Amino acid sequence: MAPGWHLANMELTAMKDKNVGHRAQSGAKIPAPAHPQHRRTPLPGHQPKPVHEDADAPARVQAILESPSYREADQDVAFLNRDDTRGVRLQIDYWKPELLLEQHHIRHTIVVFGSTRIPEPASAERQLQLLRERLATQPDNPELGRAVKIAERLRAMSKYYDVARQFGRLVGEAGKNSVDGNLVVMTGGGPGMMEAANRGSYDVHAENVGLNITLPQEQYPNPYISPELCFSFHYFALRKLHFLLRAKALVAFPGGYGTFDELFETLALIQTRKIPPLPVVLVGEEFWRRAVNFDFLVEEGVIDIEDRELFWFAETAEDAWEGILQWYRLSGKPLLPLA
Repeated sequence: MAPGWHLANMELTAMKDKNVGHRAQSGAKIPAPAHPQHRRTPLPGHQPKPVHEDADAPARVQAILESPSYREADQDVAFLNRDDTRGVRLQIDYWKPELLLEQHHIRHTIVVFGSTRIPEPASAERQLQLLRERLATQPDNPELGRAVKIAERLRAMSKYYDVARQFGRLVGEAGKNSVDGNLVVMTGGGPGMMEAANRGSYDVHAENVGLNITLPQEQYPNPYISPELCFSFHYFALRKLHFLLRAKALVAFPGGYGTFDELFETLALIQTRKIPPLPVVLVGEEFWRRAVNFDFLVEEGVIDIEDRELFWFAETAEDAWEGILQWYRLSGKPLLPLA
């Protein structure tokens, strides 16, 4: 084919494109943008194979739609719960609270632990009176006798509910004046001492955080946590991580296994300098000295004297709070820059 033909064809194409452009600029009708979701004419795959083509087709299509393999992966709970997708679950368990805490500018926390079994004083008194009334009708019942003694101890320790609540108020008020990201109370989200600390912050209209955990029996969060800052974890390990990621101090009230777990893990991390030192306050010296003989641990050589100095005791909310502030002054920097 002659070279001149190619040149002529290119010129003709250019003229056509130019004419189209002129028509568009001179008021030619421009089609409206397509609808972002709906079509005027369905595509072939928008309808299942009709019955008149194959009578068994609808049942087969339905079987496919109901098959677990057809579920989208992020909607397939059974798939996500497999052993070999644990890595994905760990990531999600970490990332959801992390992103939301960042979104709410939560940079600093005072972590509060303590027993879920220690109620507020009025509730402790009611429970004790009910048990005493029952015991009066069954004076020889040893189980009721033991229950009354425990209720008496819980009533005595219920004073710490008020201490934890007041401590939550102090942190909440201080946090509202911070300028370097919010300082907030963070608890395990349950009742008892944790409820009291969250409640104290709630009393002064301050944000506060609760890290709940899923258990075989449902565990309700206490009602005083900021709804947008209450999280439910599947993995204890990820929950523990979030307790310490932003922690500026740990305050432990009397408690049981869970409280001991968090306390001693934190002390071990500080002891080994896996995390930078932070204030650790044990509220209720009488309880803690009976529960753990720290001096015995030093005498036996299983911890050093300096490890005994990683924490101190306090009795009141004001003592605990002022001790934390003093610890930071001794460290050469304030707890937080304040407005």
